[in-house]
Amino acid sequence: MQVALFGTCLADTLYPGTLKSVVRLLERLGCEVEFPMEQTCCGQMHYNTGYQPDAARLATALDTAFHGHAVVVAPSGSCAAMVRDTYPELGVAATALPAKMYELSEFLIDVLGVADVGAYFPHRVTYHPTCHSLRMLGVGERPLRLLRAVRGIDLVELPEANACCGFGGTFAVKNHETSSAMLSDKMRHVLGTGAEVLTAGDRSCLMHIGGGLSRLRTGVRTLHLADILASTEEDPWHATP
Repeated sequence: MQVALFGTCLADTLYPGTLKSVVRLLERLGCEVEFPMEQTCCGQMHYNTGYQPDAARLATALDTAFHGHAVVVAPSGSCAAMVRDTYPELGVAATALPAKMYELSEFLIDVLGVADVGAYFPHRVTYHPTCHSLRMLGVGERPLRLLRAVRGIDLVELPEANACCGFGGTFAVKNHETSSAMLSDKMRHVLGTGAEVLTAGDRSCLMHIGGGLSRLRTGVRTLHLADILASTEEDPWHATP
């Protein structure tokens, strides 16, 4: 199956190693992955801060970048939700992209029909369901189904898992005191699990939580779901730029 990868701004700029993990994973499952170089930002930040005309222009550009691709996969519930839920409201020509946009766990479970992707990750892990994936996309148990099938993993439940981590893009900047309080609660619950690794389907939330965990020198790593699923006994996860 041919798949187009929507890398998202954050991952492409700050966490390209996660995109490499997505490619490794999808190719291992028999997909032919393409990365249209014309892709840019989905416009979520612009839309959320009131710059709707700019968001509409970016939506049109992104739709054009993925023209001709039948399936588009994004390792981000936040950006996938922007395309699926918000693009139809923008009143632009970008009407084709929402119907073919899949968040990574949706694609694996619903399209490829696999839960066991052949991953091996012998570490204690807890999972944070990000707000957009949980409340807008409704991915539900899909990421957990994928994690439970990983060999060697010690998957522990995160208390108050459905609570927001406090990032919310520009929310963390405009309401930093509230955001920091929410982050403190989230970190307390993460540390209470004794997990070595916190995972999620959005690098943005992991950046926020990971920054706090790092500043406290907790030793807890944050890894995208794709990094764990791409890891195998023969080719284990390793830090890549």
